[in-house]
Amino acid sequence: APSRVCTATSSLPSRLKSATANAWPGGMRGAVSNSATPRLSKSAATAGPGLLAECRTLGGCATGSAKITKGYLLPARHVIHAVGPVWQDGKHGEDDLLAACYQNSLSLAAESGLKTIAFPAISTGAFGFPVHRAVKIAVTSVKKFLDSDARIEKVYLGGGASKVSQFTTGKRRAFT
Repeated sequence: APSRVCTATSSLPSRLKSATANAWPGGMRGAVSNSATPRLSKSAATAGPGLLAECRTLGGCATGSAKITKGYLLPARHVIHAVGPVWQDGKHGEDDLLAACYQNSLSLAAESGLKTIAFPAISTGAFGFPVHRAVKIAVTSVKKFLDSDARIEKVYLGGGASKVSQFTTGKRRAFT
């Protein structure tokens, strides 16, 4: 059987039509809590004003949780907004919260009938989560979900070559 999990060392698949997960420090969380001056990511700005308007109706999103919106002008039909933890010192439940981001995003995608999803390296940017630790949690969480649920056909893990290459070598590697 073909692998259902792939790492992408470049940007996440640009032709992805199902869903992309987005971990914006200033995305949905910022748009909802700082509605006067939202800081939107490049992908949020590309999606157009409909995404921001829909995000404002969602009532926020707790750390470790996920919510879904339409993709608007993005190539993906949907965006799953996952709020990852801010790294403190690893003693405040950060690992469990990060794993919950992936589990909740995958559950939401499956419940919504989506077959493919792409994830950035959640919390490894502005939130400071150690990359190697975050990638290990991402792969473990995704594999755990896929072992128990066949509805998702393909998961892409991305976040740029420098982050993915800390876990694997080569341009692309599939995990079974």
